[in-house]
Amino acid sequence: MIADLRAMWRLLGLSPWRVAVAVAWGVLALGSGLGLAALAAWLIARAWEMPPVLHLSVAVTAVRALGISRGLARYLERLATHDVALRAMTTARTTVYRTLAHSDIWRWRDRTAEAIEGGSAGPGGAGVDSSARWGDLRRGDLLARVGADIDDLGAVVVRVFVPVAVAVILSVAAVGLIATISVTAAAVLAAALAVSGVAAPWLSAVAGRDAERAVRRDRGEFTAEALTVLDHAPELRVAGRLDATLAVAEQASTRAVAAEDSAASRSAWAAAATPLSIGISALGALLVGIAAYGPTGGLPGGMTPMALTILVLVPLSAFESVATLPAAATTLTTSRAALHRLRSLATTPPPSQHSPTRADSSVGAPGAGHRLPLALPAGQRIAVVGASGAGKTTLLMSWAGLFDTPRAGVTFFAEDAHLFGTSILENLRVARGDLTEDEAESALRTVGLGAWLETLPQGVHTALTAGAAAVSGGQRRRLLLARAIISPADTLLLDEPTEHLSAAEGEQLLRDLLDSDSGLVAPRRRVVVVTHQLPADHRADTVVTVDRTGACRVERRSLSGQ
Repeated sequence: MIADLRAMWRLLGLSPWRVAVAVAWGVLALGSGLGLAALAAWLIARAWEMPPVLHLSVAVTAVRALGISRGLARYLERLATHDVALRAMTTARTTVYRTLAHSDIWRWRDRTAEAIEGGSAGPGGAGVDSSARWGDLRRGDLLARVGADIDDLGAVVVRVFVPVAVAVILSVAAVGLIATISVTAAAVLAAALAVSGVAAPWLSAVAGRDAERAVRRDRGEFTAEALTVLDHAPELRVAGRLDATLAVAEQASTRAVAAEDSAASRSAWAAAATPLSIGISALGALLVGIAAYGPTGGLPGGMTPMALTILVLVPLSAFESVATLPAAATTLTTSRAALHRLRSLATTPPPSQHSPTRADSSVGAPGAGHRLPLALPAGQRIAVVGASGAGKTTLLMSWAGLFDTPRAGVTFFAEDAHLFGTSILENLRVARGDLTEDEAESALRTVGLGAWLETLPQGVHTALTAGAAAVSGGQRRRLLLARAIISPADTLLLDEPTEHLSAAEGEQLLRDLLDSDSGLVAPRRRVVVVTHQLPADHRADTVVTVDRTGACRVERRSLSGQ
C-alpha cells in the first residue's frame, strides 16, 4: 500500500507545496465548520441566560465570519485541489505517451497480427508467445490506459490525498476540543471517528476490490470490442462476424453493469457505518454530559450549560471530515488497479529476452538484404513496397524516430491518423498552426478535393461533426495527404496514402507523389511512400522492397532515360 502511494506520487509528479496549500484550504474550510458548530452551541446556551447584548456581539460577529470563511475556503480548496490534480494528470499522460513512444509496442503488435493471420494463434491469441504482452494490448486497452486509468489515478489527489490529510487534522482537533470539557466524551468521539474513518473505509475497500477488478476487466473488453466494431464494421459484416462481435461487447457491458451494481450495494453497507458512528457519538456525549452536568446534580464540579451544548453538538460537525473516507477507500482501490496497469507499460522484457520476430530475425544469405530497421536510404522520392505484415509501417516509424528519439524535420503520417470533430481548417492546422484559409484551400485543391470543397456550405470552415465518419474513405485519405503536404517537415513519411481510392486515382496519385516535377510536393522535400501496388511508370529514384522475412532490398534507379 505505502509503496503504491509513493509510486502514484512519483508518476503524478505531485508538488508537495501545492498539495500542502490544498490541504491547508481544506482544513480551513472544515475547521471553520467545526469552529462554527462550537461557537454556535456556546452562543445558543449563553443567549438563554439573557446577558447584555454587548456580551454576545463578538460571538455573533465571529459566527458570521466563520460562516463566510467556510464557503470561501471550500471554493479555494476546490480550486487548489483540482489545479494539483489536473497538473498531475498532464504529467502522468506525458510520461505514458513518452513510454509508448520509446517502446517497441508496434513491432510486438505487428508480430501478433502476423501470427494470427498465419493461423498460429488460437482463440485469445494462445499461439503467441506469452512474453509478448504488448502484442495482446489492443487499441481499446491503450485507450483505457491513457484515458480512464489516468483519470482514476488523478482522482486520488482530489478524493484521497487531500481528504485523508484534512480528516486526520480535523479529527485530532475535534477530539482535543472535546477533551478540554470531558476526557470520557473525547474517548467516545475518538472511537466513533476511528470506526467511521478507518473501519468503514477498510470495509468499503475490501467489499469493492473484487467487483472493481471485474468491472475494469469487462469494461476494457467492452471498449476494445466497441472500437473493433466502430473501425471495422464493414469488414466484419462481410466476414459474417459483426453480430458475434456485437454480442461479445454486449455481454461484457452487461457483466460490467452487474459488477458495478454489486460494488454499489456493498459500498452502501460500508457507508452505513458513518451514520451509525455519528449516532453513537452523539448519544455517548449526551449521556456523559447528563452525568456530569452541575452545579447541583451530576459529578462534583459539573459543567456549565454552554459546555454541555458544545459537548453534544460539536461531534455532529466533527464527522463531516471523515464522511468522505469510505469513498476515498474505493477511489484508492480503483487508483491502485489503474497504477498497476499503467506500470505494466514500462515493464516490457528487454530485447535480449524477446523471441525473434520477423522484423528482428536474420535475413539469410549474405547480401540478401538488410535487417529491419535499416537507415533511410538516399533519394528524394522513395517507394516502400511489400506484402501486408512484412513490416513496412514499422520501417517508416523507425525512420521517424518513434522507437527512440524523434528525428528533426521528419514526420510520419499514419494511414489511420485521427480527424477531429472540428472544422476542416482546424484539422489541417494540426500539422501547421499558422495555416491560413487560402493556403488550406490551395492544399485541398492540390490533393484533388477542389470539387468537393466547392460543394461545402462554409468551405474550409465546414465542421466535420463526426470526425472521420463525416467523410468517405477516399476523402479522408486526401485530407490526411493535404495535412502532410502543408506540414513544415522536410521529409514526409506517408503510410498507404492511396487506400480507399479507385485504382486509376490511386495510381495517378502515386505517380504525382513519386515525381519531383509533378508539383504535388516541392522537389526539395523528400517523400517516402508505402504502397502495395507500385505503377510501372513511376518516377521514384529509390525502391525499398520488404519481403515476408523482414529482409529489405534497396534499388537505386536512374531516371535519365525516362
